[in-house]
Amino acid sequence: MIAIIISVALMLVGVGLDQLTKYLVVANMELHESIAVIPGIFNFTYIQNDGAAFGMLDDQRWIFLVLSILAIVGILGYMFWKKPQDKLLLSALILIVSGGIGNMIDRISLGYVVDFIDFCAFPELWKWVFNVADSFVCVGAGIMILWLILDIIRDYKREQAEKTAFKEPKNDE
Repeated sequence: MIAIIISVALMLVGVGLDQLTKYLVVANMELHESIAVIPGIFNFTYIQNDGAAFGMLDDQRWIFLVLSILAIVGILGYMFWKKPQDKLLLSALILIVSGGIGNMIDRISLGYVVDFIDFCAFPELWKWVFNVADSFVCVGAGIMILWLILDIIRDYKREQAEKTAFKEPKNDE
């Protein structure tokens, strides 16, 4: 029960951080305004994104709402039904849900997502403006991929250990 309370608290903190940063941007910047934080490398650029993460697939709000709701409900169901004990997996799920909820709040209340994190050092390679929620989802997905790789390795090692344990000793007579 304590793990569930901590998980929910962490999700709320993540959603709160995302919403606070978006509020500060909207309250203090004009739409399309860009403020150089590290000139030529990193800006705060306020845009309104009506597509998916990083501005992909503009004007597909309802598709993303439905997919977000299904993913969030599925992950929460898994978390509360299976109660995963692995901290790496739990961290990944908390980040993904926090980011999904943060962007879903924007899509429902505003019809778009507030984006503002703009790494502009390599515009020919990367010209995406994103937000804290997008970061949570991407980092969470990265952690989940790492967890999956480690889980595959653990399973392989376990299988190898079981095979070795069940081998009959050879009799050299």
